[in-house]
Formats: sequence, C-alpha cells, structure tokens
Amino acid sequence: MFRLDGKRAVITGAASGIGMAMAELFAANGATVVAVDLDAEKAETTAKRLGVYAEGYGCDVADEQSVMRCFEKIGGPVDILVNSAGVAHVGTLRSTTVADMDRLYAVNVRGTYLCMKAAIEPMVKQGKGVILNLASIAATSGLADRFAYSMTKGAVLSMTLSVAKDYLASGVRCNCVSPARVHTPFVDGFVAKNYPGREAEKFAELGASQPIGRMGKPEEIAALALYLCSDEAAFLTGCDYPIDGGYFNLR
Repeated sequence: MFRLDGKRAVITGAASGIGMAMAELFAANGATVVAVDLDAEKAETTAKRLGVYAEGYGCDVADEQSVMRCFEKIGGPVDILVNSAGVAHVGTLRSTTVADMDRLYAVNVRGTYLCMKAAIEPMVKQGKGVILNLASIAATSGLADRFAYSMTKGAVLSMTLSVAKDYLASGVRCNCVSPARVHTPFVDGFVAKNYPGREAEKFAELGASQPIGRMGKPEEIAALALYLCSDEAAFLTGCDYPIDGGYFNLR
C-alpha cells in the first residue's frame, strides 16, 4: 500500500526539514522525485542522495520567472506537487512590519500559488494529479506571536479548498496538512539563536505545548503526506488534516 511507482513528484523545500523527509519517503516508495529548493546546490545534493530516479533544481518560489524556468526544466508529467517551501516569523500585529508581511506573503502564499499554477496544466491535460499543500495549525487556531505566519497559512488552507473545488471534474485532488510544532533544523537554529544556554529548557517548553508532550518529527508528517498522495487516498480531496499531537482538540 501507498506505493508511488510510476509517479513523478515535485516537492518544494526539499533540501531540509519536512520537505526532505517527504522526498526521502516518496523516493523509497517508488516515486521519481524532483527536489526543488531555493538552494540549488542542496537540491541537487538531495537528488543525488535519493538515487538515479531523482532530480534537483534551484527555484525561488516567490519569483514568477524563477518558477516558470524551473517547471520548464522539469518538463514532462507532474503527477504530484507538494508545496513544502515556507518561511516563519515570530511577532504580533504591533511588532510585525510591512516588510515582514511582504516577505511571508511572497514565499508562503505567492509561492504556493505560483507552483500550483505551473503544475495544474499538465495535471488537467492528463486528467489526474495530486496537490498537497503545507498549512499549519496556525491557520485555524489562535497562536500567540504568529500574526503574519497565521495569515499566510490561512491563505494556504483557503487556496487548497478552492483548487479542490475547481478541478474536481478534471481528476485533480488537492488537500493540505496542518502540523503543530515539528522538530526541524529551523527549530534548532531558532532556539540556539534566541535562547543560548537555555536550549534544553526551551525544547521542553516547546514539546509541552502539544498535549502529547513532544514536538512532531518530519518523518511523521511525511508518512501522512505519502498516504494523501497515494492512490489509496483517491476518495479524499478538499480536506485539511491536522497532525498536531492533540493540539487542536485536546488542549
């Protein structure tokens, strides 16, 4: 079950964190993986590590021309698109600047839109395809100090529902997943930078914020993504799947 043999999966943000975990799991389950990342060298390194059935390309998802060039290089069929590329921000309405808002919108919202727009035509032509977007519990829960980030993930959720509705008759499924806190290299860097000497204390605090008592693992998000992108999930579209250690319902 959940094999992706014969399918070509484009994964953005594939050079680290959740995106990398997805690329590794999809490749292990038979997909030809196209690893896309802002850092072209890391994208290519990821592809080489995945094996002969993998490609790696650099792309700034926030830039229309960069996305167009990237998908021209990718060419051929796109059976699966996973929009995992994204940036985070800590701040309230009062502390969030216009530059902060523009930066997060450009990557998280515009980037998701541009990649979906580039992938939808080949999917419609072949009469099938799967799009999976990375939203967040921030899209549906009130999180402190996440004003701009919550705005962008709410937009990702709304775009997911719109695309699912508009392309239902074309055989294209579109869903999103909403993780709570996931332990990635980004979290390590954030804690080290902002809480030097208090790393253990902060990690314990971050873990305790989920009822299950820990942060999620990238591999756990990837496992859900594998299912949603597989043929076993053919009856699922237009849904947001929380994977949050009980955060949404058990707080």
